[in-house]
Amino acid sequence: MNDDLDRGDRHAELTAQVALLPEKPGVYLMRDAAGKIIYVGKAVNLKNRVRSYFQQRGLSPKTEALVARIQTFETIVTASEIEALILECNLIKKHHPRYNISLRDDKSYPFIKVTWNEEYPRVYATRRVEKDGAKYYGPYASAGAMHETLALLKRLFPLRSCRSMDSRRPCLEYHIQRCLAPCAGMIDPAAYQEMVRTVCLFLEGRSADVEKNLKRRMLVAAEEMKFELAARLRDQLTAVRQVTEKQNIVTGAGDQDVLGLARLGSQACVQVFFVRGGKMVGRDRFLLSGGDAEPDGDILAAFVKQYYLEASFVPREILTPTALPEVELLSAWLGERKGGSVRLLTPQRGTKRELVQLAGENAVEVLRQRSEREAAQAGKCTAALQELRDRLEMKQMPQRIECFDISHIQGAETVASMVVFTGGEPDKAEYRRFKLKTVEGSPDDFASMQEVTLRRYREAAEPLPDLIVIDGGKGQLSSALAVIRGVGLAEIPVIGLAKEFEHIFRENISEPLILPRHSEAIRLLQQIRDEAHRFAIGYHRKLRAKRNLVSVLDHVRGIGAKRRQALWKHFGTIDKIRQASIDELVKAPGMNLPAAQAVHRFFHAAGERIL
Repeated sequence: MNDDLDRGDRHAELTAQVALLPEKPGVYLMRDAAGKIIYVGKAVNLKNRVRSYFQQRGLSPKTEALVARIQTFETIVTASEIEALILECNLIKKHHPRYNISLRDDKSYPFIKVTWNEEYPRVYATRRVEKDGAKYYGPYASAGAMHETLALLKRLFPLRSCRSMDSRRPCLEYHIQRCLAPCAGMIDPAAYQEMVRTVCLFLEGRSADVEKNLKRRMLVAAEEMKFELAARLRDQLTAVRQVTEKQNIVTGAGDQDVLGLARLGSQACVQVFFVRGGKMVGRDRFLLSGGDAEPDGDILAAFVKQYYLEASFVPREILTPTALPEVELLSAWLGERKGGSVRLLTPQRGTKRELVQLAGENAVEVLRQRSEREAAQAGKCTAALQELRDRLEMKQMPQRIECFDISHIQGAETVASMVVFTGGEPDKAEYRRFKLKTVEGSPDDFASMQEVTLRRYREAAEPLPDLIVIDGGKGQLSSALAVIRGVGLAEIPVIGLAKEFEHIFRENISEPLILPRHSEAIRLLQQIRDEAHRFAIGYHRKLRAKRNLVSVLDHVRGIGAKRRQALWKHFGTIDKIRQASIDELVKAPGMNLPAAQAVHRFFHAAGERIL
């Protein structure tokens, strides 16, 4: 009854807030009781759009669930609907609201970066897109596909791979003809940049332009009797032709992205075919979540907004299997991104329709294979959990397993990790890491294990695990048990997994349990233990790198504690700070030109420092 009253009061408050909203374009953000953003939307008329959520009729089940969780909302007025669209895309990417359709793990998609902000541009992989004057190509759904592209570029073009240009002598890469040694002045910037422009054409899928460019440069070099350069360009031209002749001609001239959509339960997959100059030059697939009850057009529209927000290239045509809502607005926004007109088409017949259908068939296959892999993995997990229950004589299968590991070097920067597996799978949202306080400077794994288990179980925060795994043998297990039983958790099984022989130690049993190597249970325990170790080591390395970075910057005049911390957060490693230009250093929070010059001078004035 009280819950109904609370809901009624909240609904009345929200309705009153809606009455005060402007009738202007903008973005609205819905928040739950914890203040977390659970939905982001845009509107031509904020007042009318937000009001529609609280009319309590004709809402879909998903929208009803959203409205039931709304505690408050806020709005941002924009100058136009296109501005609202851009802001909506950015906010969804930043916050990943629960009730929005979103690219799964889109923040981790890699790009290929071309550093046009450098005199001799580099080409390398990155996962962070910045406004730094560089050009980015991607995103790539598969890191493997991106690395294959980089390997191909390395084979076709002698690009520099070194981060620093401080060397004055050519390295091995030059002598095996994989680099032109710009660091040693063996090629002038203009010629090198011309090669990088060809690389960019290749990354854009413009193989005909690449061939034309290489052929022109080869002929010019031959006329100027630069025969070594002409021979190198000839070899590049031959290699490019060998690669591009495998690309099938699928349409007439023009650039297109062809989208295919498939759905299976709560999962959706968009397959993209990249057509450049009428040839199929590549494909990629992207998984989306949060679109269970949404129509196909809405899912495709969400993909278009999120993918092309950062895509390095926008084609003149995007083919879709279903008409998209607000197609005029999306076309106008894409046109702004491209700097020219962009058409969103839903072909009904002909070659273009066949391409869309083929992309859809590929998307279906992606989901089918994924479903089969997940089913097989689920079967393995269930078998492993059942075996664990039987071997450890537990009352029920351990659906939630928590594992602890300690990491340090001679007692310095001692940290602990807790990883959680739910249903036999990593549950990364539940992971925790601890900077330990009681053993700094004096290594004591037993005391460390007691501290971390006390901090986890002292308040007995829900949900509690069905099984606790300690990385270590009898000593670590005894230390953890003293704490866990001491805080009143008498029923949860606790085991230790010793690294050397994978022996399992149990409470009040002197002999270890030894499982066969092929056992699914021991494989699962090893996976959990190794994941805890990886997570702890990663945190330890981060703290150690931070300490080393701060100690090095202690020697730079004008760089105090706040600026050291700012540089650490902005760059993350000593190498990145050392390689940064003065302009890049100035961009770090709290830095000014004199401070940036001092840092740059510290690393470069007397040659490269050995750190």
